[in-house]
Amino acid sequence: MARFTDKVAVVTGAGRGIGLEIAKAFVAEGGKVAVVSRSESSCGAAAEAINAETPGAAKAYAVDVADYDAVQELGKQVIADFGGVNIIVNNAGVTRDGLLMRMKDSDWDLVLNTNLKGAFNTVKAFQRPLMKAADPRIINISSVIGLMGNAGQANYAASKAGLIGFTKSVARELAGRKVTCNAIAPGFIVTDMTDELNDAQKEGIVGNIPLKEMGQPEDIATLTLFLASAEARYITGQVIASDGGMTM
Repeated sequence: MARFTDKVAVVTGAGRGIGLEIAKAFVAEGGKVAVVSRSESSCGAAAEAINAETPGAAKAYAVDVADYDAVQELGKQVIADFGGVNIIVNNAGVTRDGLLMRMKDSDWDLVLNTNLKGAFNTVKAFQRPLMKAADPRIINISSVIGLMGNAGQANYAASKAGLIGFTKSVARELAGRKVTCNAIAPGFIVTDMTDELNDAQKEGIVGNIPLKEMGQPEDIATLTLFLASAEARYITGQVIASDGGMTM
């Protein structure tokens, strides 16, 4: 199945984890992908791995999405390299966890600037080309933490909740141009971050998930591809949780 032949996707935070899996999934279905991450080595290695399987399908861009001017230049470069863009996936995100009483303002700023302002910067950079594209899509990767909150993650929760409000507003603004904008709220997904948890922490998390297991990056990638596909043309402004039932 090649749902994304001749389509170009920009995926931020694509150097590893969920973002990398999303980028690989687009290419597997015929698309080309701009692999964006803050680290040149990370996005470079990701693009190289994709191109080893499908030559010429991916190009790496080392950009900090929190930097407005850098992201606007990214937009120009991607359009020059690929000729256009059809899909934006705002996946870039960081955590700086800590109780509010001890949280530094720099921890707050870093998380909000990356997770929320980064999505604003990216949509601004690609908004005009998207409005001229076929089947234009914006997909923002939020989190169940943005829906339910979590002690020690006030900054992360605020950024991911803000991303939901941003999603709904962008969906309304761009609906007239047939640009859909939706959010995915992943639950606990097996990534490098969850690998750092000890067994007791993992057991505690799984105990609160009705399906009694963590999700896989592929679970988020397949949902992303559906929302990016022609089949999802009539879905916009929605937040879809992929969380094993945590927020039902």
